[in-house]
Amino acid sequence: MKSTYLIITSIANDQHPVLRTFAEETVKRDIPFIVIGDTKSPPTFDLAGCDFYSVEKQQTLDFQLAELLPLKHYARKNIGYLIANAAGAETIIETDDDNVPQDDFWLTRKKEQNAHFLSDKNWVNVYKYFTNTHIWPRGFALEEIQKNLPVLENLKSISCPIQQGLADDNPDVDAIYRLTLPLPLKFDKHNAIALGNKSVCPFNSQNTTWFREAFPLMYLPSYCSFRMTDIWRSFVAQRIAWTCNWPILFHQSTVRQERNEHNLMIDFQEEISGYSNNLEIINSLSELNLKEGANHISENMVLCYTKLIELGLIDAKELTLLDAWLIDITAKN
Repeated sequence: MKSTYLIITSIANDQHPVLRTFAEETVKRDIPFIVIGDTKSPPTFDLAGCDFYSVEKQQTLDFQLAELLPLKHYARKNIGYLIANAAGAETIIETDDDNVPQDDFWLTRKKEQNAHFLSDKNWVNVYKYFTNTHIWPRGFALEEIQKNLPVLENLKSISCPIQQGLADDNPDVDAIYRLTLPLPLKFDKHNAIALGNKSVCPFNSQNTTWFREAFPLMYLPSYCSFRMTDIWRSFVAQRIAWTCNWPILFHQSTVRQERNEHNLMIDFQEEISGYSNNLEIINSLSELNLKEGANHISENMVLCYTKLIELGLIDAKELTLLDAWLIDITAKN
């Protein structure tokens, strides 16, 4: 049984250089590599070392979510997570087809990490520990950008089932940053940062490692802005991680991004719901009376997404998809 899986969603063809690099490197390491396609994917896709799932193939899978997910949406990546989970994966690495892996991307992922641990710090701009440049991650509350960084204490060994890696050259920043400030940027090498209870920083789906106990929290919502789906997922995941005593780890860059073409004004429009509401989302989620312990993740997820619906940020149809996801992800292998 393979223990580590790599998941990407892409509409590129089988000659795409980054996909070919991932295929070659995963074959060397006996890591199953899954690419989830969408309606714009090529009619044929044949890449050695890669299991490609077209929309048609996805809809034949024995997952309730497979027939419910909207087309032409990044959240179809959820199908890849379910495939790996059902195959018995212990670790899932996710990235995108515009992230080029560096050598240390392929180091064995370990849940136990040495990190600077921060708790009860509210919003923490983790990027600033890795550079002196004025920068913030996509999804960071604009109201908190000028906040001073907490002083770091000594390193400690800590178990982190959710781990976010940074990206060099074209890091994950919002459209405001891209429209007003220069890139590329290469992050400094720095010890990892672990955010514990009541400490928040958005994380993305571009260079992220998940260990099995945290798999249910991988769920990407469909009925919200494309630019917010992984960000709001991260807010829900962090809130529920507090109930499990799971810090979220942020570590130095292990990929460099050669960003796919984007219209920055469209990105900006897609991010307005985040600019306007990210602070309120964290405040509202923080106030929820969630149950403690990993055995309550499913019901806590329903409470969190119900709150996002009450805030008018996600359509109520999301709960149907979430229910299907929770059935699929918790089914016995």
